[in-house]
Amino acid sequence: MTGYRRVLAVPGMASLLGVSFLARVAITADVMALTMYVVLGLDKSYAAAGGVGAAMTAGLALGGPLLGRMIDRHGARVVLLVTVVTQVVFWLSVPALPYRMLLAAAFLAGGLMVPAQVVTRQAIAALTAPGQRRAAFALEAVQGELSYMVGPPLVILFAAQVSPGVVAWCVGAAIVAGGAGIALLNPPLRTEDEAVPVVRPRRWEWLGPQLIAVLVLAFGTTMVLSGTDLAIVATLEEAGQVSWGAVVVAVYGVASATGGLVYGALPRPLPTWLLLGLLGLATVPAALAHDWPWLCVAGAGAGLFAAPTLSAVADGVSRLAPAGVRGEATGMQSSAQSAGFAFGSPITGAAIDISTPGGGFVAAGLAGVVAALIGALLYRRPAARKTELVPA
Repeated sequence: MTGYRRVLAVPGMASLLGVSFLARVAITADVMALTMYVVLGLDKSYAAAGGVGAAMTAGLALGGPLLGRMIDRHGARVVLLVTVVTQVVFWLSVPALPYRMLLAAAFLAGGLMVPAQVVTRQAIAALTAPGQRRAAFALEAVQGELSYMVGPPLVILFAAQVSPGVVAWCVGAAIVAGGAGIALLNPPLRTEDEAVPVVRPRRWEWLGPQLIAVLVLAFGTTMVLSGTDLAIVATLEEAGQVSWGAVVVAVYGVASATGGLVYGALPRPLPTWLLLGLLGLATVPAALAHDWPWLCVAGAGAGLFAAPTLSAVADGVSRLAPAGVRGEATGMQSSAQSAGFAFGSPITGAAIDISTPGGGFVAAGLAGVVAALIGALLYRRPAARKTELVPA
């Protein structure tokens, strides 16, 4: 754990991770807050609520590269303040909007969501030495797992106790507070020896096979994770044990956080495509589980590879993207992960409808394996041999 202590001892790192955690907890809960508001506040169906969530997710996917490009040009503080103001307007207006206007507003709010992940990942690359970055990104991946374990459950808990409109306001307030906190810290986005380029590199000059491979792996990772969530729910529903879902998800999250911390402490990294392949293969055996105790066992095995894969993806983007376009590249990573979440659930759902709930785990796992194979092939392209992501 010495490596983690050194990372946290870097000036500004502990404050950055703390404030960004607040923002990320709220951002992971925003779709759930809107879902509960549409169902309980507007008295509409879950399908209608899913439409609002899909609109915000689509905005997130499309807005990631745009915000990253703006950060490269104008700096983090300007973009953070613009997005904070946007979130203030959106969340205050949620209880007053009719459903159709809420759909459009959710899309715009997603496109201008506070770029907490993008700024945090860029700052980690700027604040840490090359030998510290794997441990730092492992902490960032664990932070992401914890945010998913805290944010949505809190929304579900309080939405049943107080007004869903109030819960939406609270989520929005946390997003605003987190974004404003990062803007106040204004962390550096480049190291001292990385000068601002006079001429911005063209996209084809830096978006090579290896970086494309990282984006494919990012997409595949979240496909596995979103598909696993849906398959867990379907399996527990068939067994009449839906109430145990929180326990299964918590076990998966703890295993993921543990795996992330262990991976960050390893003396040498593993190829990202290999980690995703292991995540996919470890997900498939969950198809044999038919009740919550066995799902916990299967989830503990697969979860060990989740955070390591996510941290390796973030580390890969920071290594391969030039300093002048690192914001746009990190935004592409966020978009790829959002797209993976969006596509993973429908593909897994189709497999469940065609076969059994266990088929969802097989579909999610195989999707990860296919993405890992594509990533491995891209890594081996001759043009990519000049800048290896992981040392031989």
